[in-house]
Amino acid sequence: MSEKKGRFETLAVHAGVKPDPSTGAIMTPIFATSTYVQVSPGKHQGYDYSRTHNPTRTALETSLAALEGGKHALALSSGCTGTDILMHLLEVGDHVVSVDDVYGGTSRLFRTIWAKHGVETSFADLTSRPLTDFATSKTKMVWIETPTNPLLKIIDIEKVVAAAKKLPTKPIVVVDNTFASPYYQSPLELGADVVLHSTTKYINGHSDVVGGAVITNDQSLLSRLHHIQNSIGGVPGPFDAFLVLRGIKTLALRMKRHGENAFELAKWLEQHPAVDKVLYPGLESHPQHAIAKKQMKGFGGMITFFIKGNLENARKFLEAVKVFALAESLGGVESLVDHPAIMTHASIPAETRKALGISDNLIRLSVGIEAIEDLKEDLDNALKLSQ
Repeated sequence: MSEKKGRFETLAVHAGVKPDPSTGAIMTPIFATSTYVQVSPGKHQGYDYSRTHNPTRTALETSLAALEGGKHALALSSGCTGTDILMHLLEVGDHVVSVDDVYGGTSRLFRTIWAKHGVETSFADLTSRPLTDFATSKTKMVWIETPTNPLLKIIDIEKVVAAAKKLPTKPIVVVDNTFASPYYQSPLELGADVVLHSTTKYINGHSDVVGGAVITNDQSLLSRLHHIQNSIGGVPGPFDAFLVLRGIKTLALRMKRHGENAFELAKWLEQHPAVDKVLYPGLESHPQHAIAKKQMKGFGGMITFFIKGNLENARKFLEAVKVFALAESLGGVESLVDHPAIMTHASIPAETRKALGISDNLIRLSVGIEAIEDLKEDLDNALKLSQ
């Protein structure tokens, strides 16, 4: 599927995109059709029904594969759809090892849906203990999120992949690369079998589409995943695919600014009197800073910090921000602030959140591309009002 070569910035603009042969239009058309005319039964131009394939979606999939350095991609209706389709690879009695600090929607799917279908998940801190401490004779998948959500732990992908390959069950290693984006991290190059994205986030980047994607180099695995997708649905519409493809064109520019702003804010927050602790992979104080430097090309646009005080102090802060918008999601051009314990991770049991360290004074920032001075002024004002 991936056909064009070049540096990331060039691929972001050109991969998957060809001038329309009938008009010369430089932008991929929105093929708003559900079905395609066949010249003879089973004889067509590669498309028969848009749940199976759609030309706009094909262009997006080619682009996504190129950005991740992969051969194949499937565009999906959401990141959670990607998680669900991957879990459909498993059978009753199979076991998954997942990082413990994982997106709330992923945890919910594992705990409340797939557990009922006989797939067990162990949530593991893979920053402090080896994979072998959690794997069983039935482990068929290893689920890595790095940086994790919301504690921004950095998992050593190469180390976990090496351990997984030594297991007799040969589990599939999936890396959720949503927080880093393909601009800052390339899990397939580090040995992962599958990369997952919520394209809702950085890849689209404009907070106007919900989408997902899986990317792999394994043709057999792709065929299995496409069979599942085609059987159950979960495809993005052509307009959604078009918007994500449009967003990708500025991905490199946006990610560079996200990373620069976040690094500057993280260093500034570390010195703020109203802040207890800052978690950002680019800071030397981050527990896995060395791993982040090894496997990432930059440190991304997400910051987690602990405000001094309790839930009331956090609430005052969240109600006082003006440039940062209090909202779920992340990765858009605008800066967002989130309270994971109440918002994105509320579906995780309270005792589990507490054990992980997702406390009432934990704040997650998705740093946008605005002027850094305005972002600092906004946070400074809100932090002062919180105390």
